[in-house]
Amino acid sequence: MTYVGKKVKDARKRSGLTQRQLSENSGVSLSTIRKLEQGDRSGARMETLHALAKVLRLPTMALVTEPEEPGARTETRDLWAPVRAELMRPPSKDEHAPATTAGVAGVLAESVPLYRDHCFADLAAVLPSLLRDADTLTDDGRGVKVRVLQLAAGALTHTRQFDIAELVIRRSLAGAQDRLEASASINTLAWLLIRQGRLDEALTLATQWADDMEPRISRATASELATWGLLLLRASGAAVRNNQPEAAADMKRLARSAAAAIGREVQVDHETVRTFGPTTVRMLMIEDAVVQDQPDRALRMSKAMPWYKVRPSVSVRSRHRLDVANAHARLGQFTEAFGKLSEVQARSPEWFPNQMPARDTLQLIIEGRRKLTPEMRHMAAALQLGL
Repeated sequence: MTYVGKKVKDARKRSGLTQRQLSENSGVSLSTIRKLEQGDRSGARMETLHALAKVLRLPTMALVTEPEEPGARTETRDLWAPVRAELMRPPSKDEHAPATTAGVAGVLAESVPLYRDHCFADLAAVLPSLLRDADTLTDDGRGVKVRVLQLAAGALTHTRQFDIAELVIRRSLAGAQDRLEASASINTLAWLLIRQGRLDEALTLATQWADDMEPRISRATASELATWGLLLLRASGAAVRNNQPEAAADMKRLARSAAAAIGREVQVDHETVRTFGPTTVRMLMIEDAVVQDQPDRALRMSKAMPWYKVRPSVSVRSRHRLDVANAHARLGQFTEAFGKLSEVQARSPEWFPNQMPARDTLQLIIEGRRKLTPEMRHMAAALQLGL
């Protein structure tokens, strides 16, 4: 029996539940529970463990031993091999003159749209030389070097290269010149920890930084409020996945107050692509509703989305569409769900295959439909989902 299976079985017995009762109360199939407890499965998706833990009155992390998401595909690692090699290159004295801060900042500015638009193949081609040049910068270019590392860390996390992404994030933290600059790296680190299923770590990290960065709302700048709000949302995301709804609700309430104080969506000064405001808060609340298996509530909230001149990044908007698609699928609205998935795939073809929520939603569609369309089969192949 695996660790996960033993924890599920022990907790179920302590609760006085049969396997069938646990299945009926959690929504997890009886066959999945049996396979876990018999050791026929080495692990389970975080969504499955979250549903079981909720019924067993445990934090999700009490059942977790492995990361939430698998690592990068072989083809992804091959594409990013030059970036990884540059990041692992030992320090050496370059025979050439150091790059200029203005020059590196210019290339960085040209690279940010590649990140924003999910052009990861193009970004992977640019990053090795950008990282090499940034590494030569002296103290006056320290902030630019940190931004380059943060850009690389975000792209590596998007493409599920979690091992080296964490290393790069910690390098950016070590180079940060102030706490506002460091908070951008902390936000990425907490996001990475959530994707790995390290929920306790993510919650502790984001909560501590949110507490430390809490501003006096009546005097705070928009940047200070946004920094605090983003950390609160990250903490809420970790808490809701760890079956701590009260903590998540407190975090969301404070984030809403920060967004209300700003009154609009704003681009955060020290962040490369993140925004904060009423729109970001609403999207993250919808994500939490999906995690809590409240698809009706998620769809209701999605119909009243506040929009402003500044909009959240493509990543946030695409993830929001995946949440809406998942909510439709859970309600048996498979046509609407697949339509949303198709929109995301068309908008972000390089980002889409790395998204486990897309796989989960398409799996629900496959299980719920009698016959698959050619388009559904094509998407399943893109997501490497067996039929």
